[in-house]
Amino acid sequence: MTNVLKMFFYSLIVILFIRCNNYEKHKEERPNVLFILVDDHRNDVISAAGHPIVKTPTVDKLAKNGIMFSDAFVTTPICAASRASIFTGLYESKHNYTFGRNPIKKEFITRSYPYLLRRSGYTTGFTGKFGVKLEMQDSMLTEMFDFFKPSAKSTPYFEILADGSKRHSAEIRGDDAIEFINNQTSENPFCLSISFNAVHAVDANTSPGNEGHYPYPEAVSDMYELVEMPKPELSDPGIYESHPDFLKNSLNRERYFWRWDTEEKYQTNMRAYFRMISGYDNVMARVFAALKEKDLDKNTVIIFAADNGYYMGNRGFAGKWTHYDESLRVPLILFDPRRSTKDAVNTSNKTVLNIDIAATILDIAGVSIPQIYQGKSLLPILNNEEVEPWREHFLIEHRMEHDKLPKYVGIHEERYVYVNYYEQKPPYEYLHDLQKDPNQLVNLKDDPHYLAIFQEMRKKCNRLEYNIKNN
Repeated sequence: MTNVLKMFFYSLIVILFIRCNNYEKHKEERPNVLFILVDDHRNDVISAAGHPIVKTPTVDKLAKNGIMFSDAFVTTPICAASRASIFTGLYESKHNYTFGRNPIKKEFITRSYPYLLRRSGYTTGFTGKFGVKLEMQDSMLTEMFDFFKPSAKSTPYFEILADGSKRHSAEIRGDDAIEFINNQTSENPFCLSISFNAVHAVDANTSPGNEGHYPYPEAVSDMYELVEMPKPELSDPGIYESHPDFLKNSLNRERYFWRWDTEEKYQTNMRAYFRMISGYDNVMARVFAALKEKDLDKNTVIIFAADNGYYMGNRGFAGKWTHYDESLRVPLILFDPRRSTKDAVNTSNKTVLNIDIAATILDIAGVSIPQIYQGKSLLPILNNEEVEPWREHFLIEHRMEHDKLPKYVGIHEERYVYVNYYEQKPPYEYLHDLQKDPNQLVNLKDDPHYLAIFQEMRKKCNRLEYNIKNN
């Protein structure tokens, strides 16, 4: 062999060696992702957000060491549509899924974060409330997840185990998560999604025992027992009375009488609701301990969020669904153990959305974000990078067919909120000025001083809705 050929083969071997090393290094550097989603949970009902009663030490630690978004919203405040948006990175107007609709289309599923992560080499897992239906569901679930343990539909909270014992759904989610984690190694990255049924109520018009409508784990049964629950901030009966009839007679009002209309119900249900919150917080602590025991904690990025907000008696309402901020605002926290604490920012007032979660997860994993996504990655904000310009508005909508849940579409800006309940006859519109009226108690649609703003917000909403549906 000539010297030239020897040098050529030597150089080729060196190049291949370097590339292999770089590939292995890249594999090692790909972080794990743990995504935790809770149900029916408003942004301010965690102690890290300043709540004076509820105790959430595990979530608080995430917030202290990560970044908490003070202006996080969902675009549709109902679990089915919101969870579809979380999986697909799309508004409801685009993915067109909510209760009573056809399953999410395959073209959107194949761009979902678990599908793309699994194809890129991640081990993917899911436990808990799945909450959506998919085209070709069985085959798609196989494509999306290596590990899939959904909640039992018939028993959303307490389940009877094989040995005859009874266990709370939140604790079972923890058991499943730990099982998944214990089967992982540092050689292959993973993404695990834990979707708690908590803190969703048991939707029945009778109180199921001492735990009220919010069955909590036995481990937290003594918490808040002697705490007097304060009335909702917006409890003045005049606030409810100021609404049009279609909202006064909505499901928001009907379920208010299930849970909040008497002092006894209110005290029982609020204590039970807070116990459920502290219950999932305990489970999170167990899961984090399992990560640490497997030495996976230093390379696992954690995302904590909720699928929609919650009224808890405010405005004389229960549930979510309508356009007010109690219904739309959610907690959202990102924690990256690899992030330098030097000059780290722990809070952000950027407007962030549930449709941003899929893009963020893919960006963390180094996977290309599909062009069809309507959300943005939050990773640059976490890393304290320049992200201007950022979003100045977003669409809010609710399209479910239900005779007691009026449909609407609107646009939410930092200062103004415009909403159109478009199926009312005639359509009923709202305009709120959040700067002057942060509690959204005054409808300015007929105020002559706001006429130009009202007309401009209506136009903006129409343009944004058209662009979301057609682009």
